[in-house]
Amino acid sequence: MPYLTHRSFIEAVQARAARVTVGASALRGQGAGIAVPARAFLATLPLVEFSVSRVDVFELRLAKATRALRSRFPAGTGSWGLARKLMNIFLREALYTRYLADHYRLQKTEFLLELPLDSITAKKLLDLPNAGLPPWPGVKYLKSPVSSRFQAVALAHAQDTGTARVHLDAVWWGQREIPDAV
Repeated sequence: MPYLTHRSFIEAVQARAARVTVGASALRGQGAGIAVPARAFLATLPLVEFSVSRVDVFELRLAKATRALRSRFPAGTGSWGLARKLMNIFLREALYTRYLADHYRLQKTEFLLELPLDSITAKKLLDLPNAGLPPWPGVKYLKSPVSSRFQAVALAHAQDTGTARVHLDAVWWGQREIPDAV
């Protein structure tokens, strides 16, 4: 058996993060044939490009990666909203995975990462006082300008609560009632 190098271990952990990201719940209702190319793209995404502390650089790189991921979807499937959601879930997963976060120094990007938007996070944002958001169009119909408005509200709320907006989803999921084990 070949010797497992640090690099091959990091690649394996990133591939695992890609598989975890592109699951059934993330893809629900988005079209067939998306999982394999999305996982392949995310497994080889150069995470080092996201190890930045400047907002403008991060946003340009996230926009570029979102377009590139969307271009991998089969014709007639996927959307900008789905590509952005998968990018945000993947980057959050990379931040939450110690080996990837340490290797790529993603901690400096923590406060730049976006909240993965879906119907659940959108509802939470819409329910905030004075959110002033448009109706949630759904991931399939989400476009960059509407996403930016939701992200701005998420950022303001996260700052008010003393966290990064990428963590809001985890906080909100954690507030759900967890059923007792059977």
